Parts: sequence; structure tokens; C-alpha cells
Amino acid sequence: MNKPLFFQLAAEGVLLLHVLFVAFVVVGLVLILAGRVRGWRWVRNPWFRLMHLLAIGGVVVQAWLKRICPLTDLEMALRARAGEAVYAESFVAHWLETILYYQAPAWVFIAVYTAFGMIIAASWALVPPRPFKNPRHRKPA
Repeated sequence: MNKPLFFQLAAEGVLLLHVLFVAFVVVGLVLILAGRVRGWRWVRNPWFRLMHLLAIGGVVVQAWLKRICPLTDLEMALRARAGEAVYAESFVAHWLETILYYQAPAWVFIAVYTAFGMIIAASWALVPPRPFKNPRHRKPA
């Protein structure tokens, strides 16, 4: 395999990982809220909920610090090594513009990420996760 093709495939892999991350954050909230209505116990899994909260928390902190996501940086570095065109804005801004022809100033994304993060944080009160289990207090088999 030649080097440009390797870097192009690696960039596509990072892009896929980024899409899955965004889907985890967005679809995760939808499933948590649907799980409350449908009585799904798994949406109260404390590890799932913690990872979900940390995921959006990282996005919000990056937005407030005006930092590009490390996955975007990695994808762009790989695309540059492959000799492909790169984009300068954030992953979400780029794909919103590409898919929807929608452009917005950075403050709009900061506000949306922050609001979404607040909704996810509020979901802890609306759909509280089960407590983490202490392995020292497990019942004998």
C-alpha cells in the first residue's frame, strides 16, 4: 500500500470515529429520554451515563476554549500527509456547511454545545443513573 493511500484511509477512519462520537452524544440523549418513557433499565447504567456526560463535557470545554477537536486536528494532519485538501473550521461546522450549506459564527456553535450539555446534565435529574456498585459489598454467590 502506498503512503498517500494509507494516510487517506487513516483519515477516513478518524472521520468515522468522529461521526460515531457525535452520534453517541446526540443519539445517546434521545435514547436516555426515550428510555425514561419506555422503562428501559439500561439507560440508567452509571458507566454509560458518565461516559455520555464526559463526552459532551469535553466538547463544551473545547468550544469555550476555542479549541478545535483533537479528532479534527488528527484527521486534517492525515489528509495533509495524503496530499488531500483540508478544512480549517471545526468538524461539525465543516459538515453542516457541506451537508446543509449552513454557516454560522463560532459563538453559535458554542451556545448550541453549551445548551446541549446543559440538557444532558439535566437528564441526570430527569432520568437518574443507578448508583455505582462498590465491589467490596457484593453478595457472595
